[in-house]
Amino acid sequence: MMGKKRLCLTVNGKPVEADVEPRQHLADFIRDELNLTGTHIGCEHGVCGACTLNLDGKPARSCITYAVACDGAEVRTIEGFDDDDTMAELREAFSAEHALQCGYCTPGMLVTARDIVLRLPEADEARIRLELSGNLCRCTGYVGIVRAIAKVLAARRKGARDAA
Repeated sequence: MMGKKRLCLTVNGKPVEADVEPRQHLADFIRDELNLTGTHIGCEHGVCGACTLNLDGKPARSCITYAVACDGAEVRTIEGFDDDDTMAELREAFSAEHALQCGYCTPGMLVTARDIVLRLPEADEARIRLELSGNLCRCTGYVGIVRAIAKVLAARRKGARDAA
């Protein structure tokens, strides 16, 4: 039987060192060892997107990522976006557009939505829906979520035009 492995990474801007089992998933490490429970676990197969967080600046499914594979990485969970302007815009839009109901998918949806806003500033409804296809929601029907992301994108495009 293999022993624990040393893991050194940055989580929400803070250095973290821990000994972890080689087969422990990042989601379990984040939740159980660091008590950052905003990262939700749904399907445990990388399908539902509830566990989505940022890994080295990109959305990643933490339920299928081994913690030891993240040695040296920078991880940002939903808790790490408290002072993020883009996330603040999205949270406000999600609330205004009724883009949340039970809230289970919301952290993963917000991380993915932030990526869409920053990476695809010209995204239309079809592209937003395509980008969200890896995040499942059983409550909202996606209409409010898509509207919220589109609202943030439109406000940013308007702001860019007004500034020019």
